Amino acid sequence: LALTSIFLSAIKYVTEFRQQVFSEMKMLSSGKIYCYTEVTLPDYPNSRLDGLILVVKSGIIKDAMILEVKNNKSQLETDQLERYQSIAKQYAIPRFMTISNEFVSDISQSPAGVKSTKKLSMYHFSWTYILTTAYLLLFKNEKNIVDHDQKEIMQEVVSYFETKKSGILRHERMSKDWVDLVEKVNKRQNLRSDPILISGIRCWQEQERDMALCLSRNIGMIVECGERRYKGNLKARLDDDSKSLLKNEEIKSVFRIKNAPSNITTRLIFDKRTIEMSIVLKAPDGKTAKGQIGWLKRQLSTCLSKEPLLFDKLSREICLDFSCEGIRGSQRIALHEIESMPPQGVKKIKEFSIILIFDLGAKFSSPSKFVEISEAMLINFYTVIVQHVKKWEPESPKIKEEKPIDNEEKFIDAQQLNHNVYTEI
Repeated sequence: LALTSIFLSAIKYVTEFRQQVFSEMKMLSSGKIYCYTEVTLPDYPNSRLDGLILVVKSGIIKDAMILEVKNNKSQLETDQLERYQSIAKQYAIPRFMTISNEFVSDISQSPAGVKSTKKLSMYHFSWTYILTTAYLLLFKNEKNIVDHDQKEIMQEVVSYFETKKSGILRHERMSKDWVDLVEKVNKRQNLRSDPILISGIRCWQEQERDMALCLSRNIGMIVECGERRYKGNLKARLDDDSKSLLKNEEIKSVFRIKNAPSNITTRLIFDKRTIEMSIVLKAPDGKTAKGQIGWLKRQLSTCLSKEPLLFDKLSREICLDFSCEGIRGSQRIALHEIESMPPQGVKKIKEFSIILIFDLGAKFSSPSKFVEISEAMLINFYTVIVQHVKKWEPESPKIKEEKPIDNEEKFIDAQQLNHNVYTEI
């Protein structure tokens, strides 16, 4: 009740926080905002909603949303959510927001598997996501809170969210199911009908989301994770990750950062117990393979000059992939081997991949070490490489020089033509 009350107070009194949260759900944020806790509606006297938000204009309710809130280790229950869906439909409430310590890749997904309908849109936020959203509003950026008093309120809200009493938990440990999943994959045990397959992958997806939020707090901008095609469909994401793990013994994830040169692709390779993080850069057009390699070298030199200590520390774990025209697949080399590139016979390179590889060994199945290492790895990769490289952009077209006119008569005719054109303009 305390957590819900404080969250709704921030929604009501901090304009930028309300706009940010409401915009995620395409909810109207202007007008008079009414927030209620512990709501019982006449037709459902035995059901008590954690929260209700009304947006009123000219005395008319223009938008509304109900809330179901969990904290600590409490999980959302399908039966309860479906019952509340019935309440929302009965009163024509168009939105249903759930908040808990459970993570999903996209807010349109539900940890309980409850889906949106035509008349009711479902949204789920983890408390870490809410905290990160509040935290970013206190950064010095274009989304600053303008009003001084509202900024003070937001600071107090963040302070409360960060206390243990609030019940907001970070994803600090992988579950036992993750440990068992890693062990069974490495023993080549049949996992097709084993429930640990889905529960272990869900644990990784929670960690993926927490990594994205951790990077968000470091760069002052929300980092998205997961491919866009899984928006609103957690089951499809789980199914595809399951197939990939069963077939290739690996899982892929994507981190999307606005204005970054590339998405960050992460691969968990179970049989090798390694994590790979990579970005892809299109090779410059109009250059020879040697010139393309020179362009990449200059990018890496910039990374070295900006972060010399960390770059040197990670350099042994950095590899490069080259995708070349006329050659199937890609060629991988260690960073120091770039001096021997390009290989003889390669005329043009299509794209480069810069890859950070970390061999976790036994730590791959360690509940706490896996979380610690994967989060640090993402931040280090962004710090050393991603924030300093630039994707290739073609140069602006140049004005072509006209050939000299070979006689005086043609020159006079050309000048007269230009004069007539300028006169018409």
